[in-house]
Amino acid sequence: MISLALAGKPNAGKSTFYRAATMADVEVGNYPFTTIDPNRGVSHVRTECPCLDRDRRCDSDDCREGKRYVPVELLDVAGLVPGAHEGRGLGNQFLDELTTADAILHVVDASGGTNAEGEPVEVGEHDPVEDLAFIETEMDRWLAGIVADNWEGVERQSRSPDFDIDEALTEMLTGVGATAADVGAVLRAVDYPSDPREWGEEDRRRLASAVRERTKPIVVVANKADVAPEGTIDRLREHAERVIPATAEGELALRRAAEAGLVEYDPGDHDFAVVGGLSDQQEQGLEQVREVMERYGGTGIQAALDTAVYDLLDRITVYPVENETRWTDGQGRMLPDAHLLPSGATPPDLAYAVHSDIGEGYLYAVDARRDRQVGEDHELSEGDVIKVVSAN
Repeated sequence: MISLALAGKPNAGKSTFYRAATMADVEVGNYPFTTIDPNRGVSHVRTECPCLDRDRRCDSDDCREGKRYVPVELLDVAGLVPGAHEGRGLGNQFLDELTTADAILHVVDASGGTNAEGEPVEVGEHDPVEDLAFIETEMDRWLAGIVADNWEGVERQSRSPDFDIDEALTEMLTGVGATAADVGAVLRAVDYPSDPREWGEEDRRRLASAVRERTKPIVVVANKADVAPEGTIDRLREHAERVIPATAEGELALRRAAEAGLVEYDPGDHDFAVVGGLSDQQEQGLEQVREVMERYGGTGIQAALDTAVYDLLDRITVYPVENETRWTDGQGRMLPDAHLLPSGATPPDLAYAVHSDIGEGYLYAVDARRDRQVGEDHELSEGDVIKVVSAN
């Protein structure tokens, strides 16, 4: 399962985001380090279900009238403070946990109501633009420290006649969440001395930054957008590539109201409908959420998750079936499963995603939408429905 991590300073709204996105019962408080032990839960990304092209909706519990929700892991750990790479706050624990994440959602307090340490201040008193480089800087320094701590061992290895610096660096960096392919791509893009004894601190920092940029891409979640001073979101967008305005509290309020039968709302919808009796206070609160949704096209929580998976990680959703005519599995359920695969994935990749035995026995695949057999080098696309035929 793809893993996304919520990062940011204390009180930016990470735990509220987590609670809204997973509906898990976690502690939320207006003080630093509300989260001590990391929370791991399941959230979902949203896409269009292929059942919209059929005369009935599918049988998956993750489909709501053609809105398909695909599970991803969401990780919420302690807030980060300046100097985290040196162990300040709960920095080392936080950074260690990040090695398992495929992408990072950097939750920023767009209201400017918390200072650099995450302590409450007046709204607008702190400039959230100053927080943007915070996570990247701490992660770069942390990774550079790991490289430096292991460098003596690399230098010792270099005395061997069959020493290969690329292999040595790959062995080191795969221990912090990078794959061999990631390290290979980084080393091809970065100039560096072939002799480890010629490396300086700047070389190690440059390597660490390149590895972090490739293996831990970041989406900025401009939380508390509903109370952000005018122009703040625009300035954040000027300084970061991907910024999603959001109100985690608004999303949480909507999900609770939907559970109580007071509103009709699915995560990622641009609006909601009131269907139950609301108190004056509830109505006033939800109307404020509606104003934010009208301005930004939703609460931003689902948009942030979708941007991380479908844009940043470049994933596609593919649906394996056993019956290519009815689009069903062996029990007759229509489109029960969905897999998030890298763009460019092929039918054998889908087979392995379903089960390693299916992959090892792969014979051929059928494109169920077009009712034709496809080759093993055929590139799959978003929304493909595929029958995999395997010897196992």
